[in-house]
Formats: sequence, structure tokens, C-alpha cells
Amino acid sequence: MPGMSRSPAAPPASVRVLLVTADADLLDDMLRLGSAAGAEVEVAHDLPAARSRYGAAPLVLIGGDLVPGCLRARLPHRAGVVVVCRDSADTRPWEYAQPLGAEHVALLPAAESWLVERLAGIGRAPVRGTGRVLAVLGGRGGAGASVLAAGLAVTACRTRLRTLLVDADPLGGGADLLLGWEELRGLRWPQLARASGPVDPAAFVDALPSRGDLVVLSCARDVPDEESPSSPELPPDAMAAALDAGRRGRDLVVVDLPRRLDDAAAVVLQAADRVLLVVPAELRAAAAAARVVDVVSAYRRELSLVVRGPAPGRLSPEELARALGLPLAGTLAPEPRLAAALERGRAPGSAPRGPLATLCGRLVSEVMA
Repeated sequence: MPGMSRSPAAPPASVRVLLVTADADLLDDMLRLGSAAGAEVEVAHDLPAARSRYGAAPLVLIGGDLVPGCLRARLPHRAGVVVVCRDSADTRPWEYAQPLGAEHVALLPAAESWLVERLAGIGRAPVRGTGRVLAVLGGRGGAGASVLAAGLAVTACRTRLRTLLVDADPLGGGADLLLGWEELRGLRWPQLARASGPVDPAAFVDALPSRGDLVVLSCARDVPDEESPSSPELPPDAMAAALDAGRRGRDLVVVDLPRRLDDAAAVVLQAADRVLLVVPAELRAAAAAARVVDVVSAYRRELSLVVRGPAPGRLSPEELARALGLPLAGTLAPEPRLAAALERGRAPGSAPRGPLATLCGRLVSEVMA
């Protein structure tokens, strides 16, 4: 058929991935990733060639270069559509992804590991019970993102959701310490970072520190040695494996992200069902958060704001939301006894009627709806 080409392998037609792009560089990247995943990629270089295979392909990858044309062509909505692009400065893929019904926008090269895993799953039996991913990010240092992330995990567990808390901030002190779990045995990031390949969800969950339905993948506080990674950054392929195992083995995955975004954080931002930005109600915090929003926008367009009180200058949550151009997800009132409780090893959100637990309960309900 004119406009169509295939990669060399020849699996059954029903498992051929459809790539819609006229970008030669993007085509080379995706053929390389398809080969690494063992998946055949069928290429449509224009929209007329794509239309005949659009509905039947198990997965459709739309290049950022042809996203506007696909929207104008009114291609039918379907599951299994991913927008792939290489230029973070081009905002069109983010603007058009939702109208196209795309599940994700994958920005290369950060999303390469995620894409290989997605392509490798083509033809496999679908995995049921996939969990949701909720990520939390601070608008400035000390904003309270780690406390909110831990509170969300504790609250979700209290509502009988099987929950995984992922500590993605190697310089944050450790989620296990925040929960008062530092003495519990189990897998931490240094051990997972040395592993390779897919992770079995059941084995992964069993290896982590746990209490009840809550399991935690925490960064370690040990000084790196010759067997441990010397870089504070987490490997993006290990993060992709952890998220995949968490989605398959848990109802909810909560990720505490660092403010200095690395490749592993980019994987989370692209995969998360919702991302919350925590910002204190202060002018300097708002200025710092604006920079964070700019950086995050290279990886995703949807971001929600949580405003933490008090407001010494009477900056209202609504004013802060307008200044940052973000929807307001909620406000967190001061909780005077929280700091002392954390010092005593009591997990955030343990008090079921406190402001933190109340906000977390609503946010968890929204992401699970």
C-alpha cells in the first residue's frame, strides 16, 4: 500500500504496531525501540495510509509532527493511542493529545524505557486490575510534598486500597524514615537499581518493607560504596519497572518526586494519572513554583495545585492558582501537632480527622474514581 512500510520481522498482522509519522529521525528512533522490544512496527508516512490500519492496530503511535493533521482528519477515538515526540518545545502534542484520546505523551529520550516495555507487551494477554499512579511534587524546598505523599499513601491504605509509596527523591531523607519504618527490613532503591528486566509484581511487593496493605520503596541513607550507584539519580528503567509492577500489583501507587527533575522523574510525570504540586501560600514560594511549572510542562500539561497554609501575606489559594495558571485541587490547613508527631515516628495522615487526612481522603477518592 502506498505510504506504508514495515520493519523486517513478520509477526501476525494483528500484533503490528502502527506508527504514524513523516519525521525521519523519529522513525529511526521508534524502529530501534521496536526492535529492542521484539515488536513489528508498521509505518504510515501520511494520514490516508494510516486510516485503513488505525482501528485494527493493537497500539497506535502518533508522531508529534502529524498530531495536528490527525486531529483535523477526525480519526475515530480508540484505546491504545500514544503521542511520541522528540522536541519538548513543541506544545502541539500536549494540546492535541486529549482531543485525540491519547493515553500518554511520550517525550524521547526520557520515555524510551517506558515505550520498550509498552511495545514488548503487545500481543500479551491484558493484565487486569491495573492501579492508578498519583505523583506529588513540591513547588519549593520544604513545601510539604513528602508529607502529603506519605499522607495519601497512609489514607489510601486506611480505606482498604492496596498501596505502594515510591520515594523518588534520593536526597529527601527516605520515605521509610518519614513513616517511622526505618527499622523494617526490605528492598530499597539501591538493590532495585542493580536489577535489570521486567519485575514480577508479586515478588516485588513481597520484597518491600510493609505494614498491612501499605508497602514502601524508599531511597537509602547509606553512603554509596563500590556496589551502589554513586549518582543520586535513580535509573529511569528501574523506575519504569517499579511503576509497572506497582500498577499490576497494587490499587494505588503514590510517588514522591524531587524538585530537581531527573530522567526517572520524567518517567513518572509521563505515566502518572494525576500530578499534584504543593505550594505554600507565600509570595516567594509562588515565584519558585512558577519555575517548577515551566520545567514540568516539558513532560506533561496536566498539573493540579495544592496550597498549604498559613498565608502570612493573606495570599489566597485562588489567587495563587490564577498566578500559576493551575486548577486548584485543594488547600491544606495548618496542623500544629503534625511536626511533633512526625518527630515521634508517627506517619503522616495517621490522625483520621486531621486536615491532612481529610484532604488526602478526598484526593484519593478523586484519582480512584
